[in-house]
Amino acid sequence: MDKQNGSGRGKKVMFYVQHLLGIGHLARASRISAALIEEGFDVTVVTGGKRVEGFPGKGIKHVALPGIASDNASFSKLIDENGTPVDDAFKAMRAELLIKTYHDIAPDFVLVEAFPFGRRQVRFELLPLMETIQASDNKPIVIGSVRDILQEKIKPSRNEDTVQYIDQYFDHIFVHGDPDFMPFEATFPLFDRIKDKVRYTGIVAAPPPEEPEDTFAVVVSAGGGAVGRDLVTASLEAAKNSPLPGNWCIITGPNLPQVEFEQFRADAPSHVQIERFRTDFASLLKGASLSVSQSGYNTVCDILRAQCGSVLVPYTSGGETEQTRRAEKLEGLGLATYLNSDDLSGPTIVAAMREEMDRMARRPAFKISLDGAKTTAHMLRELA
Repeated sequence: MDKQNGSGRGKKVMFYVQHLLGIGHLARASRISAALIEEGFDVTVVTGGKRVEGFPGKGIKHVALPGIASDNASFSKLIDENGTPVDDAFKAMRAELLIKTYHDIAPDFVLVEAFPFGRRQVRFELLPLMETIQASDNKPIVIGSVRDILQEKIKPSRNEDTVQYIDQYFDHIFVHGDPDFMPFEATFPLFDRIKDKVRYTGIVAAPPPEEPEDTFAVVVSAGGGAVGRDLVTASLEAAKNSPLPGNWCIITGPNLPQVEFEQFRADAPSHVQIERFRTDFASLLKGASLSVSQSGYNTVCDILRAQCGSVLVPYTSGGETEQTRRAEKLEGLGLATYLNSDDLSGPTIVAAMREEMDRMARRPAFKISLDGAKTTAHMLRELA
């Protein structure tokens, strides 16, 4: 669609996204932003994490706040791009920059990724932004943009805070999921108190991939790479006893330390190719017989698009529950094989691969809505 003629008619969107460890939140926001541009919206993505090559994507305006990240998987401390703990002066500077950016854009819509369901660590800038929006003469429509499965086992008071923030600041909550696959109330216990503002978009998957230029029997992916080294180590061991003939491609992720990446390459057998990142990841899955991966939102989107077999090893560090919930659900539907990260080893990956190959032979039909980016754009078009 010619973006000059799209139904968004040049309406301005400010899309805030803060990634702290992996790149999944940024990837989903980038897919949504691209769909908004196709509808004619003028989109500016405001990021607060480390820069990631290729994101937020071609044709999308981008304002990068001074980057912050989590110091570890527990998200207990924020550090800047030099590894220095973030202090109050840094927080005040970021909050001021974010509010200035809001005034410069003068948006018709403000999309906030994850908050208030997550990203409590950046309330120091988001709450001042929300108050600034509330005081605006031409107040934009404020929308929460959130994935379908939330982190569980949190304090009840946090859920109460979430409801309060939604009541006070948000006009709508767009849940990027399919309720037939995973209803939002499954992981948000106070759903009934916000349901009037909730709209499901479907899962935000990338468009169907092109045919692969390189073909591998097995594709292993470790997400952003910051926490995936155990998966890479076990997969290298499994590759030596693979139940499938053919080559393997193991993608470590861009955040794996260089020393470890070089060691993995040196240890890899001849039929295993070690890569940091592949822009054609979705195409590689389309040409693969099996995927071995964590069960993050975007990786599972690509697997469902490719319709390849899947062994899912959820990320569980720091008490994370989201990926486990997704992997268990997919296995229950017969669409994947779930391997607990506590049991991760070369032999258990081989056993899970054999189990998945058997499961694929009797895979049931189950349709999951994967067009969440386009649906999000259409919803904004209706609001515009």
